[in-house]
Amino acid sequence: MNLIFIAVIALGAIGLVAAVVLYVCSKKFAVKEDPRVSQVAEVLPQANCGGCGFPGCAGFADAIVKGADNGSIDGFFCPVGGQEVMGKVADLLGMAVANTEPMVAVVRCNGTCANRPKIAEYSGLRTCTAMHACGAGETACGFGCLGCGDCVAACQFGAIYINEETGIPEVDEDKCTSCGACVKACPRHIIELRKKGPKGRRVYVSCVNKDKGPVAMKACKVACIGCGKCEKECPFGAITIENNLSYIDPNKCRLCRKCEKICPTHAIVAVNFPAPKVQVESDKPDAGAANVEQVKTEA
Repeated sequence: MNLIFIAVIALGAIGLVAAVVLYVCSKKFAVKEDPRVSQVAEVLPQANCGGCGFPGCAGFADAIVKGADNGSIDGFFCPVGGQEVMGKVADLLGMAVANTEPMVAVVRCNGTCANRPKIAEYSGLRTCTAMHACGAGETACGFGCLGCGDCVAACQFGAIYINEETGIPEVDEDKCTSCGACVKACPRHIIELRKKGPKGRRVYVSCVNKDKGPVAMKACKVACIGCGKCEKECPFGAITIENNLSYIDPNKCRLCRKCEKICPTHAIVAVNFPAPKVQVESDKPDAGAANVEQVKTEA
C-alpha cells in the first residue's frame, strides 16, 4: 500500500514539475501576434488564392501590418477584394492606399480550330501540363493554347471556360478577380494579367509564337510574324518587337487602334470597343438635285 502511495506522489510531482516547465516555456518563447493582423484578416475575402503574392489571406494580413509599421503599404493589393477592401484595410491601419487600376486575365492566343488545324492526335493524360511535356501538342504551334483546361480548373471563381467551338479559353470579365491562378496554371504562359482599361477596352497581341514569320504562319493563320509594321505605326512607342513577336505595353498604349488596322495577319485584337458606324446609302434622290432639275425643266 505504501508503494502505491509513493508512486502516486512521485507521478504527481513529475506532472507538477512538467506543468511548471511548460508554463515557463510558453511564456518565454511565446510568439505575440499583433491584434491588427486578425482584424485585417477579417476584412479580407478569405479566398486564399495567392493573387496578392502571399500564402493566403493570413500571410497577406501579417505582411501588410508589418508594412504599415514600416510606414507604407504601397505595393500591397488584394485582387479579389479590390479597391473597396483595400480601403477598409487602410482605414484599420490608419494609412493611405494608392488607387490601383483593375486588372483582368487575357488569353493571348487566337489559334482556334479554324486558324490552327490539328496535325496529330494526343492520347494520354488530358491536361495542358502533361501534353506540353510531351511536345508541341496536337498542332504545329509549340507556343499556343493546348485547350485542356488547366486554367479552368485553377480558377476558384468560375471566370474562365473553354469555348467548345474554338477550343480556346475565354475570360468572363465580370467574374475575373485577377488573382493570377490561371496565369500560373498555364504551362505555355499565354495568359497574362493586363489593365482592364477604360470601359474595359484593351488592345493586345493575341499571340505568343516566337518562331520566324513563315514558320509561325504555317502553324497558324493569325500568328504574329514580327514584321514590325505595328511598331512603326504606333505614335506612342507602346509596341516593341522581341524574338519575332510584338508586344503592346498597356502603360503606354493610348487605344488608338492604328496597330490593329495595319497588322497583316490580324494578330492584334481590340476588345469592348463600339462597333464602327456603317453609313447606309439612301435610295431617295438628293433633294437639292431634284430642285435643280425642276428649275431646268421649268426654264
